[in-house]
Amino acid sequence: MPKHPLPMGSITTFPDDPTLLWFPLHLRNVSMLLMKFTKMHGAGNDYVYVNCFTEELPDDLPELARTIADRHFGVGGDGLILIHPSNIADARMQMFNADGSESEMCGNGIRCVAKYVHDHGIANSRSLRIETDAGVLGVELQLGLESQVEQVTVDMGKPELDAPKIPTTLKTEGNVIDLPVAFDGKPFQATCVSMGNPHCVLFVEEASDELVLGLGPVIESDPRFPNRVNVEFVEVISSTEVRQRTWERGSGETWACGTGASAVCVAGVLTNRTERRITNHLLGGDLVLEWEPEKGHVMMTGPATEVFSGTW
Repeated sequence: MPKHPLPMGSITTFPDDPTLLWFPLHLRNVSMLLMKFTKMHGAGNDYVYVNCFTEELPDDLPELARTIADRHFGVGGDGLILIHPSNIADARMQMFNADGSESEMCGNGIRCVAKYVHDHGIANSRSLRIETDAGVLGVELQLGLESQVEQVTVDMGKPELDAPKIPTTLKTEGNVIDLPVAFDGKPFQATCVSMGNPHCVLFVEEASDELVLGLGPVIESDPRFPNRVNVEFVEVISSTEVRQRTWERGSGETWACGTGASAVCVAGVLTNRTERRITNHLLGGDLVLEWEPEKGHVMMTGPATEVFSGTW
């Protein structure tokens, strides 16, 4: 037996016989569920991914998300993304935030799902369809060394601008575009957009810690956003370039937010601050966004990176 107790839930082998597993006392009579996972990130927006084509999941998925996403006691990440079979697409994406709440979509997450589906042989086409709770989205893959996916372009669809559908009660009908509003007594001009999930875009002179970390959680839970909201603090560098920091609903500040970057692209056009095609600098890297005038869809291009795999 080991001389020192192992952390709760850990498993090891006896040095003299590696086929024998040692379990903590409180788990010796419990059926163990071993689940393989892969850590991936899109521009620093990192999640734990599980291939549900092959892996068995525990019953309590919110608790799994909270535990596995913990950066001190778990794998660590902005949340958990499950890759399921789909009857209408190449795969279905199910997303949980770090606090265990479920979200409709993640722009950086769907790029990583597409990379996983291609690189792990679930589907081999360079054009894929991924089912999400915000609908089925089309993706185009750019391959690099050894035919591995490096960049992904996602058709993020049409933005929703009608206030009740975002949802927000900042207006009872119509669009919220550069609307004067106060949060915690501080004045802003807010533009609200849904890209399958709700966003409040605030253009500011400096996206400071005071705003992002101080006001971000206040705005997220503001009662004028019935389903809570993601908050983008955006500095305009030029008509084709912005810098964004995001306070994400259920996860806190993240290094990138693809749906948020898409919402910023739309908000920049609607408020005459930017052109339809922009480069967005996020903490974890750059995304290229374009709000197409013909179809009205937002196209997002950015990286997808596999970091490591393991067993939980």
